[in-house]
Amino acid sequence: MSSTTTIHHAVPLAEWNARPDLPYAPASLAEEGFVHCSPDEETTLAVVNAFYRDAPRPLVVLVLDVDRIAARCVWEAAAPVPPPGVAAGTLFPHVFGPLDRDAVERVLEVRWDDEGRASGLVETG
Repeated sequence: MSSTTTIHHAVPLAEWNARPDLPYAPASLAEEGFVHCSPDEETTLAVVNAFYRDAPRPLVVLVLDVDRIAARCVWEAAAPVPPPGVAAGTLFPHVFGPLDRDAVERVLEVRWDDEGRASGLVETG
């Protein structure tokens, strides 16, 4: 799903499920001041392959409705450069606060190929 009203965030399932009673606040929020997100599925898979190949599995992707996130969402360029497979000039949504659980439209699981690369997203359950 690709839309200007939805964004994607990759997270190990155990981390997502750890505190279901609270908004989700990954380590990047405390360390960098924002939650890293991606604009669409294709970009999300490139990000997963660049940064999450060794993350605990299963790895899931939250599809978030931007309008239901209370925190400010700012679209910014990757610094210093986008990951391999992402076009120069691609803007990434950065959420400057925790992710509201009721903003999650879907939770998709990352599928991996035989070489350990993220190859797609599928419905969980």
